[in-house]
Amino acid sequence: MNNSNYTHVADLIKEVEIPVNGILSRTLYNDDRLKVVIFGFATGQELTAHTAPMPAVIQILSGEARLKLGDDTIEAGPGTFVRMAPQLEHGIYAKSPVVMLLLMMKNA
Repeated sequence: MNNSNYTHVADLIKEVEIPVNGILSRTLYNDDRLKVVIFGFATGQELTAHTAPMPAVIQILSGEARLKLGDDTIEAGPGTFVRMAPQLEHGIYAKSPVVMLLLMMKNA
């Protein structure tokens, strides 16, 4: 639910369907300061390492993943929270079906 003062999502996991094979994404919110995207990854799917010009936050809502964060690789599961600095090389590999929330801070 959106109104001019807030955006309400009752259950984030229900906002994206995990595909049989592939990655789906859906923008939940976007303005001049913040973009919020929810992703559904099928097992074995990967977003290869890349960078972004803005700070961002990843939160794993369900599933098991391997995250590449700069030179580090970490195992991530439900509840994992990662804040990333601009230009940090990052990627994700879904070890199981994964739902991930991404927040991108524009003009930070």
